[in-house]
Amino acid sequence: MNDAHQFVRPERVLAHIGIEPGMQIADFGAGSGAYTLAAAQMLHGAGRVYAVDVQKDLLRRITNEAGHARLSIVDVIWADLEVTHASKLANHSTDIVIMSNLLFQLVDKMPPLREAHRILKKHGTLLLIDWSESFRHMGPAPEDVVPRTAALEYAARASFSLVRDVPAGAHHYGLILKPSH
Repeated sequence: MNDAHQFVRPERVLAHIGIEPGMQIADFGAGSGAYTLAAAQMLHGAGRVYAVDVQKDLLRRITNEAGHARLSIVDVIWADLEVTHASKLANHSTDIVIMSNLLFQLVDKMPPLREAHRILKKHGTLLLIDWSESFRHMGPAPEDVVPRTAALEYAARASFSLVRDVPAGAHHYGLILKPSH
C-alpha cells in the first residue's frame, strides 16, 4: 500500500532525516513515544533520545516501553514546551528535534519552535509533522488544524528554513527544516 493512503509510520518518516549512531535527538511532545522509540532503535545503542512531554503518564509509558525494548538510551523530560527553556537541554546540543502532532495542540506555537532552535546544533535538523486535515474525528478539530503554509510561517519566525517536504501519510505533512542563523 502506498504511504499516501496510510497514517504516519514513524520509522518511514525518520528514514528521511539521516539518523546515525551517536546522535542526540529530542522528541518534543513525545506523546505515546512512537517517534522516540523508533529513533532509539535507529541509533543502535549509541547516542541519546530525549522524550519531552507535559503528560507524566505518557512519559512513564515511554520509560516502560523503552525498558522492555532494552533501549537504555532513552531519557524522559517532563516539560511544558510553551515555556522558555522548558526542555532543560543545553544550547546547541542536539542533532535532531522531532515535533509530531504538536503544533495543533498549542495556543502559542512559537515557544517550542524557539526551543528547538536553541537546542539544535548549527547544522541540526527539525522534523515537523502535523495534521493536514481533520480526519473522521481522529485528528484535531477543523479549527485547530495548522495548515502547512502556517507551519512554515511559524518556522520562519523562529529562524528555520525549509529543506524539503517528506511523505508523512495521507493526513499529515512532513517538513525538514534547518536553523538559519
